[in-house]
This record gives sequence, structure tokens and C-alpha cells, in this order.
Amino acid sequence: SPVVDLNVGGEFYTTTLGTLRKFPGSKLAEMFSSPAKACLDAEGRFFIDRCGTYFGPILEYLRSGQLPTQHIPEVYREAQYYEIKPLIKHLEDTPQIFGEQVARKQFLLQVPGYSENLELMVRLARAEAVAARCSRVLVCLVRNEKEDANCADALRSLEANKRSVVKFGPWKAALDISDLLDCLNMDIKAQGYQVCYSHNSPLPAKVSDYFYTFSFSWW
Repeated sequence: SPVVDLNVGGEFYTTTLGTLRKFPGSKLAEMFSSPAKACLDAEGRFFIDRCGTYFGPILEYLRSGQLPTQHIPEVYREAQYYEIKPLIKHLEDTPQIFGEQVARKQFLLQVPGYSENLELMVRLARAEAVAARCSRVLVCLVRNEKEDANCADALRSLEANKRSVVKFGPWKAALDISDLLDCLNMDIKAQGYQVCYSHNSPLPAKVSDYFYTFSFSWW
């Protein structure tokens, strides 16, 4: 099998066409199915416009079947891009990907409007950040219809006082409020924000358990 030099996002590798075509149904094999489809850099190396750092573990798997032990989420993303299905399946069995894809994300799919409400929280925090070191967003979390009904009056009162509240729930998953709080905290921090949450609601005791304050620090 012919030897080829690769430039993957500025990282250089040497391998064979047979290795790159190991899984015929993959996007990587398709890239090297014919010379006409290849893109070359100034030195004549085959160029792939992807992050080269995580191509090394991909190449090792193609060569020897060795599974990566580090940077699993990043390698998983690249394996998805190159459509290397056997590697994708192996990585989905690792604790990192299984926990994220099967456990956490499946839970969040059962929380109506999770992504939209998360985005709303960030927008509200940014809107209140003008000339301020911190901004705070009030969040209401209700697990079921009964809790939703219990909070109705408090939400109407906050709305009448022009106090913004981001409401999550009810949801059908078995996880608790603390699980959803951790998910929110994790996903906001993943966007680069400094955030923490506390249970210090100014509302009456009978509904305070449903309200939490997320504090964003800007400097």
C-alpha cells in the first residue's frame, strides 16, 4: 500500500493508504478513495482541515486497534467526523461518553425546553451585567404538576413586580432537583462563564424550596 504524508491541521503524519481506507464506509476512506478528491498543501502532503492533535489516536486505532485512553470526548468528536463506526462504538462504551450521552443527555431530553432556558439564563445574566461585578438570575425548578401548581402564585407575583424568572419543569425523569442544578452549573461553566448557585430565595418558606439564584461573576 502506498505511503502517504498527511498534514492534519498543521500536524504531520506518515501512514499508508491501506490504513486510511481500513473501514471502507468511513468518511476518511472516502477522502482517499481517489487522488482527484484529495487536497494537497504547498509541500505536496495530503491536507485535512481538522484539529491534528486528536488525529494521532485515530490513526493508532486504524493501525493496531489500540483504543485511546486520554482526551476521550475530543477523540470521540473526531471519530464522529471521520465516521469510523467501530471506534465510535468503542468510545461510546467508555464511562466518559456513556455517562454524557446515555445518562445525562437522556435525562435532559426529558426536561422540556432545557437548552432554550439555559440560553435565556445567560442572556438575562449578560443584560444585568452593565457596570456590575455580578449578575443574578432567579430560577424556578419544579419536578411535577403538584409543585408547578404550588409555585403558580409566586411566579405571578414575581411577574407583576417585573422580576425575571427562568422556570424548568415539570419533567418526567427520575432525577432530583440537585441533578438538574448540577447540569445547569456544568453547562454554563462549559461556555466559559464563572457561575455558582445558592438556595437563598426571598420568597415565602412554602415555595422557597423551588427557587434558586445563579450568580454570574464578570471580574
